[in-house]
Amino acid sequence: MDNQIRILLAEDDVNLGFLLKQYLNAKSYIADLNNDGVKAYKAFTKNKYDLCILDVMMPNKDGFSLAEDIRAINSKIPIIFLTAKTLKEDVLEGFKIGADDYVTKPFDMEELLLRIEAVLRRTNTKKEQNKIIFDLGDFVFDSNKQVLIKNKKNVKLTTKESELLKLLCKNINDVLERNYALRKIWKDDSYYSARSMDVYITKLRKHLKSENSIEIINIHGKGYKLIKSE
Repeated sequence: MDNQIRILLAEDDVNLGFLLKQYLNAKSYIADLNNDGVKAYKAFTKNKYDLCILDVMMPNKDGFSLAEDIRAINSKIPIIFLTAKTLKEDVLEGFKIGADDYVTKPFDMEELLLRIEAVLRRTNTKKEQNKIIFDLGDFVFDSNKQVLIKNKKNVKLTTKESELLKLLCKNINDVLERNYALRKIWKDDSYYSARSMDVYITKLRKHLKSENSIEIINIHGKGYKLIKSE
């Protein structure tokens, strides 16, 4: 149970809060429900969480204020806001505070689940966050030393090759979103940066071509996926 994701859920709507908690628990998350911002903040100071889902409009302490207090303690924890508001100013306010995503009520539970999974992939909140060595079939990838090792032979990678392969490894068997990778490594998602990333993907494929259990595929309109077969 140690590897279960723990979510701080702050929602003052009793029925919605209960349904969310039950749904997330059924999806193997641990969801701690609090019905106002003050209670949620106290819970955050006492427990270790991997993600916060905060309703914007709550008694005693609203979601924005709660997020600011949480960020003062942990600046890295991902936050998803729930709100009935659709005003552009409110959405912008949420992102200024550091929201990782924003879901407008009413919403589909499955949509929220997909957003949670996407945020967790991007932020790598679990053990993968600090992982530096990855097993890729007969290859071992040491991201700190920027080398691929096979049969005691080292292939030295460039910095961008290493950074890109590390992102692929952290999202193994899942989609690495193209724009996210561009902003993370190239710091922008311009056409020229995208072309550059394509070149580095080709280089990584050449490095790994001797390993049949590893493949980097294109996901049309989305990005890339590093597939590792059993």
